[in-house]
Amino acid sequence: MDYHLLGLILAFLISDAKVLAGYPIWWSLALGQQYTSLGSQPILCGSIPGLVPKQLRFCRNYIEIMPSVAEGVKLGIQECQHQFRGRRWNCTTIDDSLAIFGPVLDKATRESAFVHAIASAGVAFAVTRSCAEGTSTICGCDSHHKGPPGEGWKWGGCSEDADFGVLVSREFADARENRPDARSAMNRHNNEAGRTTILDHMHLKCKCHGLSGSCEVKTCWWAQPDFRAIGDYLKDKYDSASEMVVEKHRESRGWVETLRAKYALFKPPTERDLVYYENSPNFCEPNPETGSFGTRDRICNVTSHGIDGCDLLCCGRGHNTRTEKRKEKCHCIFHWCCYVSCQECIRVYDVHTCK
Repeated sequence: MDYHLLGLILAFLISDAKVLAGYPIWWSLALGQQYTSLGSQPILCGSIPGLVPKQLRFCRNYIEIMPSVAEGVKLGIQECQHQFRGRRWNCTTIDDSLAIFGPVLDKATRESAFVHAIASAGVAFAVTRSCAEGTSTICGCDSHHKGPPGEGWKWGGCSEDADFGVLVSREFADARENRPDARSAMNRHNNEAGRTTILDHMHLKCKCHGLSGSCEVKTCWWAQPDFRAIGDYLKDKYDSASEMVVEKHRESRGWVETLRAKYALFKPPTERDLVYYENSPNFCEPNPETGSFGTRDRICNVTSHGIDGCDLLCCGRGHNTRTEKRKEKCHCIFHWCCYVSCQECIRVYDVHTCK
């Protein structure tokens, strides 16, 4: 996915957007922290720098849903930061920068694989949800119910049309991934893995109708899960991502790079797995070349033996401990009817940070 491009689109959608020109189009995600809310500014597709012809046609034909595309990228960034909050690389974003993650995503690493997958899933998710909410005239509810109704229920409500959301994500985000090189092959695979996760997690959601809450009639519809479930699933795929090697083949159009699983004894990756072919830095120390911020001053969990624990997160450097006073509500009482009154207490906590 061309995240810089989607960031440019976001800039045009936001009330305080600036004209962004003259920047290399193949950078990482380009949603600066200053762009925090979508506005009503009209979208001029021809003014967005770097669009390939296919993307330009898509933007013009589906201009109503471009805000949802932008919202999906934001959703993916937020979920990335949640999933990696306790890791050495924690999806840190750079204020006032077009390359929101810096050079971290320049390499074909696990981190790049996850970000491509979660952002592609975010676009599909946001477009699908927006269509079901009726914000666009070119899409809506899914009228092609899969199968007859079950025993004791019938189709009703608005089934979310995830196929359309996936189509939008694929047609727009993958438009630039047509080069015959290994990175394009990796990006296409991980983009599709993210979108497939949306389709795999669609489920029936039902509502009962009847007197006094009885379930005389039950209507059901297809719904997406909470996006957190998508993030959890893709984080598991990140942990078990398949390492690949690059192979070159001579074809009629010239040399083409493809990916092959590095270890033949392992199960080859499926379309639902994430793939990468370059090792990640350890992210222990700041390094402007790799985009690592290091882990100094990061809060760690002194009781954990996992990656969020002080031993691993701090990379063996040790940690500092300080006390911190926090105001919290306490001694809360429920009053009939109907409010809760609380006192304010000051509690002292130990905070552990990496040296």
